[in-house]
Amino acid sequence: MTPRTFAFFPEAAYGPALNSVGIAQAVQARGHRAVFLSDPGFIGVYEGYGFEAHPVALSEPMPPEQMAKFWEDFINGHIPNFRKAPIDQLDNYVKDCWSAIVDSAKWAQKDLPGVLARVAPDVVCVDNVILFPAIKQFGRPWVRIISCSENEIEDEAIPPHLSGMSEHDHEGHARFRARFAEVIRPIHDDFNAFLADCGEAPYPLGQFFEASPYLNLLLYPEPVKFARKVPLDPARFQYLEGCVREEAPYEVPAFARNADGPLIYVSFGSLGAGDTELLKRIVAALGQSRFRALVNVGDYMAEYTEVPPNVHLASWFPQPSVIPQVDLAIHHGGNNSFTECLYFGKPAIVMPYVWDGHDNAMRVEETGHGRRFPRYDWEAADLIAAIESCLADPAMQARLAATSAHMRAADGRQKAARLLEALAG
Repeated sequence: MTPRTFAFFPEAAYGPALNSVGIAQAVQARGHRAVFLSDPGFIGVYEGYGFEAHPVALSEPMPPEQMAKFWEDFINGHIPNFRKAPIDQLDNYVKDCWSAIVDSAKWAQKDLPGVLARVAPDVVCVDNVILFPAIKQFGRPWVRIISCSENEIEDEAIPPHLSGMSEHDHEGHARFRARFAEVIRPIHDDFNAFLADCGEAPYPLGQFFEASPYLNLLLYPEPVKFARKVPLDPARFQYLEGCVREEAPYEVPAFARNADGPLIYVSFGSLGAGDTELLKRIVAALGQSRFRALVNVGDYMAEYTEVPPNVHLASWFPQPSVIPQVDLAIHHGGNNSFTECLYFGKPAIVMPYVWDGHDNAMRVEETGHGRRFPRYDWEAADLIAAIESCLADPAMQARLAATSAHMRAADGRQKAARLLEALAG
């Protein structure tokens, strides 16, 4: 087949960025050119994996180090709101987040037409929650990648995106949708005005993106998908069953205590590491347990002055190389952690704080692949008991093994590469 150029444009967060890296690795291995369109602060991430990357301004110009930390600072400023229920985060974190996302789309429209003209992709893949008009108007097929929870594609029979509600709480769904519409209306009106300026039709209230008419790739695994009133058309929607990138091997360090204890991995992602008081509580609890623990503390290593001998801290872990070696993970419900635990058949204790972490935490609980756990309202004994119950649950272990086998057989990266190749023609 003639080599094609595939452009990937993930949002400026490590979850979507690294999922696109996984797909790009598979595309490149098939002899094609994979290129990234990137927030300037993330250029180094893609270049670190050996990819060509082109900057697209998503905010006002600022020094590269400040740009790279924009979302980290944004998250840290909202830490007090993480104690609130998802519906009570709508008029603070969610409102501020959507406002920033709309601004990013406006900024992108200044750069994107020129960048697309220079790169000349045959297919553009967008992993974001908002429309970039220049991509839709470029004249080449475009693909929407949905690396967050499956309910980002709405259906009246399933919980609304970001709600973290049970699939059976239909009254709660209605309350959340009504409150979301109330909070988001001014921001949505502003976005529709921007769409009009770009020659695009307005979106219904609450909608900031549309499904691609060409192809939509969901990273969500089918074993945990929702029962929709209107099933997604497989001609346009394909489940990738996760998309685990290739990483360097990881050797588990020796521990001075509990050398043979079960191994626990703790990570709240690149943005959640700023919640240091919570991570210190978890470190202290695990330090008094029979377990060993690997804990991702991000850029905050200097704040951890006392580390138990059965706990190892690091600023970053090659997660796809770590999770296969652990017995259980404690994470925030982000898309990578959620799908990678399922892919490798590992139970998870999910402590969500924002965005689709709430949805993924509830989905882990309701499908029996782990536990949804309160982020702050717990004692050390509660956390240890939750871990022990997951490790000792044969039904959960069997379910995880079956889900893992299903996902591995699907090989989401290769499936995505084949679908993109067919779309390019």
